[in-house]
Order: sequence, then structure tokens, then C-alpha cells
Amino acid sequence: MPMPQPNPPPTPHRPPAHTLAPEAATGGAALAVGVVRHALIVATFCCSIALALTLGGKGPWDQNLVYSLAIGMVSWAVIEAGRITLARHEAGMWPRGWRGIALVAAGTVTGFGAGTALGDLWCQCSTWARWQATPGALATVLVITTLATVAASFFFYSRGTARALQARIALTERDAAEARLKLLETQLEPHMLFNTLANLRVLIALDPARAQAMLDHLIAYLRATLTASRATHHPLADEFDRLRDYLELMAVRMGPRLHYTLDLPEALRQVPVPPLLLQPLVENAIRHGLEPQVAGGHISVRASVQPSAPSTPSAPATQYLVLEVTDTGVGLGHSAHPTPGTAPTASTHFGLAQVRERLATLHGNAGTLDLIAASAGGTSASVRFPLKIQHP
Repeated sequence: MPMPQPNPPPTPHRPPAHTLAPEAATGGAALAVGVVRHALIVATFCCSIALALTLGGKGPWDQNLVYSLAIGMVSWAVIEAGRITLARHEAGMWPRGWRGIALVAAGTVTGFGAGTALGDLWCQCSTWARWQATPGALATVLVITTLATVAASFFFYSRGTARALQARIALTERDAAEARLKLLETQLEPHMLFNTLANLRVLIALDPARAQAMLDHLIAYLRATLTASRATHHPLADEFDRLRDYLELMAVRMGPRLHYTLDLPEALRQVPVPPLLLQPLVENAIRHGLEPQVAGGHISVRASVQPSAPSTPSAPATQYLVLEVTDTGVGLGHSAHPTPGTAPTASTHFGLAQVRERLATLHGNAGTLDLIAASAGGTSASVRFPLKIQHP
């Protein structure tokens, strides 16, 4: 009689979590909560049967209630213990084939016999004697017990199967989202690499010494990034470290024309973000903001928290992580949003489109990317999505 719970990582001693029922994939406390919940459902069902029998003139309310609870709860206890023992690691937490039928039959027989005995003990009477005196009474009780047990078992079986299917669908959707994010990241890394190599090619002809230094930085950058684990998220501190490496790489080529500031509060260092989330925005700021400007300029990357008003007065306020990349370059009219008659570059569209697509995959409409004209000149790109704090 399963209930939905999150799936843990697979272990060597049992099947992978996606093959388990939701409650089987969790600890004993969650399983105990599920058992109590099922017991309350069965008790309510038994009370309903007792009320129906009383209204149908089949005896006083108190006796009907005692017998109904005794038979129903014993039947449920046998089936519940059996399904947990036999099928805890099966989808839906229910024995398949003949084992499931045998378990329901065992619960029905045991519940009928033991429940009747408990009812007789409580009421100080003999049900067997009453059945012998009333033709058809035994058959009626047997039919009611069987139908009620089968109906309750089918209800819990269907509920458990549905929960297990929902868990598998959720896991499949999560795997698909992770695969999509990984594809987007593998597209971004060559994009950055090709742009850097193109810059390096130009610098070789103009300043071989600086080209050599840039190549050394590139090798170090690739060693630190391309050999790292391919996780769909990493701490924001790692993202800022990557940005620092990249900006140092670009500073070799641009020299004193490039200045930058990275502002990451200590409380946000462990916030999980997708790898290479900000690099396309920084690259866009350099290529379309600072490079067209003779004097170059300054890039500032800042992380902050922004509260959002709750949708209802009783709902808690949602906190959003805001990541801003601001440059003092030529501005929107010459970069990501050109003036009429000027075509935007494919590189600009690619980087911004990738960031937006990754945000949409992870956060839906809650993840946004906005480009605005900075008040002091230049462009500000702002990424915003719900905040999730992870402590080390």
C-alpha cells in the first residue's frame, strides 16, 4: 500500500532507485508514516461498512463497528506485512502474479477468522451460533469480507502503481533535463574555445610574446575546466573562478584596455548554478562592448539576492539569485541590440540564446535573462532565478 517518496541514489545492495516504489526508496520513518496513513484509511472504510450494515438493519451499531474493525484491520495487517516483506523493492510495492492473489486470499481468510474471534471476545457472544440460526448469514459475511478486502487491496495496489509511475516519469524528465543541459554546455565550451583561438591567431602576428602568454593561460584554463567532472551544477564560487581565469586570459590580449571586478558574497559561494552560465555574457560584453571601444573599459560581475513578493498573503516570499554582468562598453545600440540596419552577429545570438535556454530548462518561466542599458553607459545583463542555498 505505497505512498510517494523521493528516490535515493542506487546502492550496490538493491535495484536502482528508479525501479522502486517511492516509499521503498526512502527510510524507515517515511515507511512508518505510510503504514499509519493506510491504517487510518482502512479504519475509515470499516466504519463505513459498519454504518451501512446498521442502516440496513443487520444489527446494532456497536457490534457492527467492532466486527468490521476487527476483521478489516486484521486483514489489512496481514496484507500490509506481506507486501512490505515480499515486494518492498518492487515497483508499486505489491507482489506480482500469484503471490499477490495468494496474499489477498491469506489476508481475507485470516481477517475473517481472527477478526470474528476478536469480535466475539469483545461482545461476549457467539457469532457461529447466530450464523447457524440464521440461514445465509455466514455466506453474507464471507461475501462482504471478501469484496471489501479485494476492493481495499485493489485501491492500494492502483495507488501504489500510480505513485511508482509518477516517480519514474519525474526521474525520466529529470534525466532528460540533465542531458539537455549537458548538451548545451558541450556546445558552449567549443564556442568559447574557437573565439579564443581566433583572437590568439590575430595576436600571434601582432605580438608573439603576448601570444605565448595567452597560449599558456589558455592551456591552464582548459586543464582546469575541460578535465573537471561533468556535473549539471557546480558552486557559484567555481563559476566565478572560471570567470577569473577567462578574464585573465582576455587581459593578455587586451592589456590595460580591460579591467574587471568580481563581487561574490560569502553567503552565496555554495549556491548551485549550471557551469558556464555567466561566461557567454562576459564574452559578449568583451566582444561587443569593450573591444569596439578604443579605450576598452571595465566589466563587473556581481551576485546578490533579491526577494520576490508572495503570490498570496499567506505564501512565503521567494528569494531569487541575481547575477549581473555590467560593462562600460559601447552600449546596446552597437552590440547585442544593434540599431536599425545593423545585423547582429551569430555569436551574440548563440551565447544569449544558450543562456536563456538553459535557464528555461532548469527553472521554466522563473528563470530570466534581461539586457538593459547601464545608467553609466554600456550594457547590463541580468540573470535571475530562484535561490537554492547549499551548505558545504
